[in-house]
Amino acid sequence: MSIEESNSKKDQMEKQDLEIKKCLGRIKNKILVMSGKGGVGKSSVAVNIAVGLADSGYKVGLMDVDLHGPSIPQMLGIPGMHDPDASNSSDTHRTVRFIDNRIIPARYSETLSVVSIECMLESRDSAVIWRGPFKLGVIRQFISDVEWDDLDYLIIDSPPGTGDEPLTVAQNIPDAQAVIVTTPQAVSLRDVRKSINFCRQVNMKILGLIENMSGFVCPECGTKIDLFKVGGGEKTAAEMNIAFLGKIPIIPDIVQACDNGIPAIRTSAALKEFFTVILACITKENKSIEPVQRAPVKDKGAGTAYLKIALPLAEGKLAMHFGHCKEFALIDVDKQKKEIIQEKYVQPPGHEPGVLPRWLHEQGAHVIISGGMGSRAQSLFEENKIAVITGAPAEEPHKIVMDYLNGALVTGGNICDH
Repeated sequence: MSIEESNSKKDQMEKQDLEIKKCLGRIKNKILVMSGKGGVGKSSVAVNIAVGLADSGYKVGLMDVDLHGPSIPQMLGIPGMHDPDASNSSDTHRTVRFIDNRIIPARYSETLSVVSIECMLESRDSAVIWRGPFKLGVIRQFISDVEWDDLDYLIIDSPPGTGDEPLTVAQNIPDAQAVIVTTPQAVSLRDVRKSINFCRQVNMKILGLIENMSGFVCPECGTKIDLFKVGGGEKTAAEMNIAFLGKIPIIPDIVQACDNGIPAIRTSAALKEFFTVILACITKENKSIEPVQRAPVKDKGAGTAYLKIALPLAEGKLAMHFGHCKEFALIDVDKQKKEIIQEKYVQPPGHEPGVLPRWLHEQGAHVIISGGMGSRAQSLFEENKIAVITGAPAEEPHKIVMDYLNGALVTGGNICDH
């Protein structure tokens, strides 16, 4: 390489460095989702974190730097630039575009934009055969040349391990924070320690550890069955002195949702509960950030400051099994003021399939909080526009409601024995 070529390349790198700095200055929080090994559900976790934050009203970008095995477009139903359904669609914002040498990310929703190498390939089956230096250049280009909006969060999905991709992110986004995903098995936990030590070596702050595939939730009754070892992720987090963000069980809805290009956090009430805890931890870490634009509430109470919360009771406390309780508390609350307006206690009709969801819908309920509920009942409540929260403790209804309003309601596994 001649001196002129060397100087020209140096100038280009310096110019790109300035573009990277300028771009990152518009992004408040950068979160790298990584794992020690493959097959732990890292990409699905990244997708659901991004969608969950976006649905809460935060401005979010999702960047897929898994260059050899990108899966984000499939999970979100985003077509490639060369797909017929993209070129024939009137909504050209559904896929990645190039305008004036700038990369325009795909617009998944008003608050979520996405970029992935898969969107730019001639075919989804095309193999990406690149060595390290070329991958480094592509990731830098994803940062410098993408026309991101002003973002509250940039979620970065990295391939497993501690190779070129996470290292490039660490070197070019010095204030990135890591969320590490593992499964309960010993082989995964062994590798996750390497990811933790990687972050410490490159001075990347670790937000915490997520244990994915933590038990199996029965689709018939909602009972949790521990297929693998239990508590390994939480134990590892304690031993390595990092935060434990939560557990995510195996829920059959997740597989179907991924294949259909629909985020599971939007289709599974049970999964949404678990991610609510994780998202609360992430936003608490970044508590100075408030949503740029609040998305509408997904329940029947959208557009109003008021909610009616239904709680099945047994001896004055939350019932663990909603179906056979003899009394419901219906509590009206002001979401903005975080206070109870009024309450009443009513006897439900007889327990038959579909009766209670319809009855509570007629009572004007927006949310039901319960200790346990089968998946069929959850679906019926969703059909009646009533949001479902399970795994709540057997406490007095006032305390549960106030914890819910203040974002402090701690939920565990879905308790259901039928």
